[in-house]
Amino acid sequence: MLLAEGVQVWGTARNVANLQALTGKPGFHPVALDLKAGDAAEAAFNDAAKEAGGFDIVINNAGYGVFGGFAVTDFAVWREQLEVMLINTARLSHAALRDMRARSTPSVLINISSLAAEFPLPFQSAYNMAKAGLSALNESLMIEAAGTPIAILDVRPGDYRTDFESSVTRPEGESTVAMARAWRNFTRMMQTGPAPEHAAQALRRALLKRRSGTVRCGRIFQATIAPFLARFGSLTLKRRIQARYFDL
Repeated sequence: MLLAEGVQVWGTARNVANLQALTGKPGFHPVALDLKAGDAAEAAFNDAAKEAGGFDIVINNAGYGVFGGFAVTDFAVWREQLEVMLINTARLSHAALRDMRARSTPSVLINISSLAAEFPLPFQSAYNMAKAGLSALNESLMIEAAGTPIAILDVRPGDYRTDFESSVTRPEGESTVAMARAWRNFTRMMQTGPAPEHAAQALRRALLKRRSGTVRCGRIFQATIAPFLARFGSLTLKRRIQARYFDL
């Protein structure tokens, strides 16, 4: 979408070979960046920013799922996911904002959170924690960026057909009827969700507004109806809806 708008794009992947579909297109610059390596990731970001002369738009969109019981899964698994998806994402947000503040030109930091920050996914506790933490960071940065030319967007997608579910790690350990039901419904919702272009268009509309805010996108129930019920209903109602949604 950004390339189609004529934007110069520095796109990242752990292995730039995975960017072959975009490499060679006018305006695209491939960058190798692995969030598991915090120091190297920040260095790669800073090198790319220097090459670009500073970024007007920064989008943090990396993440992965781990499906398992919190107590029965080794805590190192959860710790690594939080390090990658929250700590190191915040680290790149920090680097981006330092550059944006130094240049003092209109710019946007976009952290892709998730509707899981509001409606936690069963048996994906660290993912839920990371996304809730990222939304809290976004809210904090909106306050700090007020009155500056920097906008902060907290984008909270629901389920999209991105094949995310096929990359979810499932550690050895507990296997229950509830987990089987939750997984079955999770994969069904991912595979039948809107196309990712839908999320890109929601982001485009938000960018054109040129101001900070929260963007919920996805199925109408996930992005509109459920947040409305959660806002005006009780926590008990919210939990019952979530349980029904995952057949728990």
